Amino acid sequence: MGIKLSKIYGLDIYTDNGKFLGRVRDLIIDLEKGEVVRITLEPLNFLVSKDEALRILKEKSLLYKNVKSVSDVVIVAQETRT
Repeated sequence: MGIKLSKIYGLDIYTDNGKFLGRVRDLIIDLEKGEVVRITLEPLNFLVSKDEALRILKEKSLLYKNVKSVSDVVIVAQETRT
């Protein structure tokens, strides 16, 4: 079962241990596979420099494969930032 991407934006993100990590600000999608690859905790837009975008991807994003649940909040496995 799928979920609309628009429903994910702005949701709080918690680890499965209950630690608050931030809010969903952007989603990175693999268009060839048709799946979400990453969730960012800071927005990525055309105003962000290349260096800033790389910092966000490295320090302020989560691999979507680590998402355990999406409902009223997003639950991810432990603190899995990479």
